[in-house]
This record gives sequence, structure tokens and C-alpha cells, in this order.
Amino acid sequence: MERFTEVSALLEKLCSAKGVSGAENEAAKVASDLLEKYMPAKTDVLGSVTGTTGEGDIHILLDAHLDQIGLVVTAIDEYGFLKVTKCGGADIRVLAAAEVTVHGKKPLYGVITSTPPHLSKPDDADKAKGFDDIAVDIGMTAEEAKKFVSSGDRITFNGEYTKLLGNRVSSPSIDDRAGVAAVLRCLELLEGKNHGCKISVLFSVQEETGGSGAQTGAFSIKPDEAIAVDVSFATAPGISSEKYASLGGGTMIGYAPLLDYDMSRKLTEIAEKNGIPNQTEVMGRNTGTNCDEIQVAGKGVKTALLSIPLRNMHTAIEVCDLEDIENTARLMADYIIERGEKNA
Repeated sequence: MERFTEVSALLEKLCSAKGVSGAENEAAKVASDLLEKYMPAKTDVLGSVTGTTGEGDIHILLDAHLDQIGLVVTAIDEYGFLKVTKCGGADIRVLAAAEVTVHGKKPLYGVITSTPPHLSKPDDADKAKGFDDIAVDIGMTAEEAKKFVSSGDRITFNGEYTKLLGNRVSSPSIDDRAGVAAVLRCLELLEGKNHGCKISVLFSVQEETGGSGAQTGAFSIKPDEAIAVDVSFATAPGISSEKYASLGGGTMIGYAPLLDYDMSRKLTEIAEKNGIPNQTEVMGRNTGTNCDEIQVAGKGVKTALLSIPLRNMHTAIEVCDLEDIENTARLMADYIIERGEKNA
């Protein structure tokens, strides 16, 4: 863990900021302050954080999304329970009895209701309830709750940033604050180096709800190439070790029809040449990441995908390996340096 103290501190700061899709202000402020160390940062119309630095014949965009999955309040019932639906891909299977924070007029602690096993119907004992059957208990009557909470308020899942053994950490919102951390670390590695590229950064909003932040951001920035950094599935009990990646095994280099094959191959070549641990992720259709939107922005953008392996995705206990974040940053930095030299 000592090797990655700075990366850990960076990720912890990012994961501590709240930012459910469509309400990313707090996370955007933290990311903007961190980006200012390397380039002037601004916030666009939708709330994405952007910045540009350097000059050169090749303009490369580095993207990672700011938003995290959560819930949104739909109503307050007659007893003061908050009815909710998902905002992004919240996993319904792990919601019962979860601890949450309701972001109303002030942050309010809440718990998601759970039927005791003694009272469950036999047919329901092994099933996760649907959103129509769960609610958030904030310990208030309906009259009290309406003073602090409104329909549309976002809800985040509570959880601590926890250091596990080795280089691994657990936290809510590692998806995709790990990607944001990798981009920031890449910029740090490039400091003082004459790489000969124009670099733009896009910390985009609303990836979990469709990717509008990436599409509009890439349209405005107009890069020649883009590398999006996200997370993807790591192996765990019951999850194929052949199809998915290993924690600590290195960044996952994406291959898919909409990804630029030459960029993917070049990233693989650079990783192998420079001894950067890497893994391959092959997708037969879309990627389910911001690449899908960036590639078709404006006149089109050559796009590559680097993914950080993640366990327990879309829960409050996501797990990643800090070394994978570091190696993702190293690969991006080495790619930018080599592209600049080629176009010098």
C-alpha cells in the first residue's frame, strides 16, 4: 500500500464526494479543484468538468465519468416512508436493509426497509423485492419528512473508504472515480515532459443514465482521438476467470467494433514494450461506456477504452486494486508521449 499512498489519497477524496447522475455538483467541484493543478478547469452547460493544455498536431481527449449510481425520491407516503426508484443501475438485490443518505434540504440518514424473514411469504423468501415494494425510513412522519425531502432528491449508499490487504480498497463510487483518479495521475506523470500533444480532459456527467455528458463534451472539445477510462468486471467466486479480468492484473485494453483497432493495438504494444501489466477485454457490440457516445460526437472521434477491474460493481462495497489505477495512468502517459514523438 505504501507504493500507492498518493493514488489512494486521491481516490479517497474523489469517492468521498457525492454525485448521483444529474446531481454531480459536489463531485464536480472536487474534480475541478484537482484538475486545476494541471490546467485551467471549467464546467460546461450540463455540469461536466473540462480543461485543455498543451499544443501539438494531435489533440487527445482523456475522459472519465463523475457520476455514481444511486436512488431518487419519487414520493413520500402517508407514514413518512420515502418511495424511490433507481438513478443509474443500482442493484436491487443488495438494497434491503442498506444504509443511505438522503440529499434533501439537509443530508438525512436513512435505512431501506427489510421484511423480517419470520414474516416473509414462502414464495418471497429467496427473492429480492422490486422498487415498488421497498422504501427508505428516515424516522419521520409524513409531515416532518415533507419539510426536508422532495420528490427528485437524490439518495446515495453509505459506505466507508476502506483499505483492504495488499493494494486493494473498498468504497462506494469507485465506478468511476477510479477512472478520474487515473486521468489525474496520468497528468501528474506527464508534468515537465515535452510530449508534443494537445490534451483535453473531460470528467463527464450522466454516464450511468445514458452518456449525455460525454457526447456533448466531446462535441465541444473536438479531439482527434479519445481514451475513455472506466471500470469493468473483475473475477470473483461464481464469475468466470476466462471472460473477466483479475484484480491487480493490469488495465483492461478494450477491443470492440466501435473502438479504433489501431489505437487498441498501439496501447497493447506500448504496454508490452514498457512492461505495463495489461489484460484484454473483447466486446462484440457496444461497450456500455462513454466510448459509445464519444465515437459518434461531431464528425467522429477515434476512440479507445481502458478499464480498471472492479468487484461488486454498482454496490456500496466496490473493490479495486490501486496498482491497476497506477498502471492505467502509466499506459495513457506513455501513449501520449509516443503519439507526440510520432507527430513531432
